Amino acid sequence: MKKFRFPCVSLATLTAIVTTIMLLLSVGLTYIGVSWYASYLEESITEALPPKASAAYKMLSEGKVPDGDSLTLLFEHLNALTGPTDLKVQLSVLVCGLLSAVVCALIGVFLARRLASPLGELTSAAEGLKSGDFSVRVAEPYRSTREVASLVTTFNALATGLETMEKRLRFNNMAVAHELRTPLTILQGSLQSMLDGVFPMDRKIVSDLLLQVEGLGRIVEDLRTLSLAIGQKLVIERQRIDVSDVVETVLASAKPMLDASKLQVEADLRPARISADSPRVRQAVLALLQNACRYAADGGWLRCETERLRDGSVVIRILDRGPGFPEDMDAIDTNPFWRGESSRSRATGGTGLGLSVVQAIAVAHGGRLEFGNRPEGGAMVAIHLTDKNV
Repeated sequence: MKKFRFPCVSLATLTAIVTTIMLLLSVGLTYIGVSWYASYLEESITEALPPKASAAYKMLSEGKVPDGDSLTLLFEHLNALTGPTDLKVQLSVLVCGLLSAVVCALIGVFLARRLASPLGELTSAAEGLKSGDFSVRVAEPYRSTREVASLVTTFNALATGLETMEKRLRFNNMAVAHELRTPLTILQGSLQSMLDGVFPMDRKIVSDLLLQVEGLGRIVEDLRTLSLAIGQKLVIERQRIDVSDVVETVLASAKPMLDASKLQVEADLRPARISADSPRVRQAVLALLQNACRYAADGGWLRCETERLRDGSVVIRILDRGPGFPEDMDAIDTNPFWRGESSRSRATGGTGLGLSVVQAIAVAHGGRLEFGNRPEGGAMVAIHLTDKNV
């Protein structure tokens, strides 16, 4: 059976409710105590009266009028007891007030501990985060104020984010070491062999080593781009540009690379003006063209499109007839070193950072990276850009 959950109220509202209840409870307890003691005093005084005065008091209580002598005797005894009785009543008010205050204080302490218990759990969990245990979570309180419930939810989200970041950092460190190990090993081995005289120091070997150095440079630059994206410093200077002109310029500069891959390029570059960082847009488009040359050259066809959408955003599309994306392409969202299967393996020369860099550039422009497979075969990658900063 599902437990009923009371709706959360704000801390200010709960404090006002509890304070009001405590005041009413204190006044009520004091009134009950004083009323009981007054009844007790009345019975004691009645029992202590002489028979004639007691009969007169009873007649007055019943609404009857006693004779003058009995009434006079009653007043004489009551006047004699007025001073001590008033003192007892005042003392009873003080004692009952103190007792009701103590009772309300105990109830208040109990309620305060109940309200503060989630904060104690949060403190312990925060100490766990401080010590590096990012798996700690705080159970959602069954009954709590709106602020405490929101704080618990925010803390758990923060802990989840830190745990995810820690896993990514650990994976990225291993991936960086793995990516750098191969070219560094080749460089070290080749240079050592040339020094030992095993390999001749000719232009071919030096040219191959230069390719390894260029690969290292690409990895370092891609990692730098991703680091700037994490620090939200990737897009430095925006200016009004026509994205179609930027793409046209990149296509012209990449023509030798496209020709070498035997890709027939089609272009449908419609005017699409937007405020963006032109160098970063060129970097993203060039990365997509390099991916196409590396993975889709067998298709022999490439199409570039630019378009301004109705919502004011701009989209850059790259379409090819290559093998397309594998089923695990969603892994790019969590793994910047993502690669697909055999068609997109290390043998093609990629670092696995290309799409992550493009995605970072798109997000830095308030947009997103969209990719998928075309129904007629091949892949489609689209960069959406907006005028809004992230």
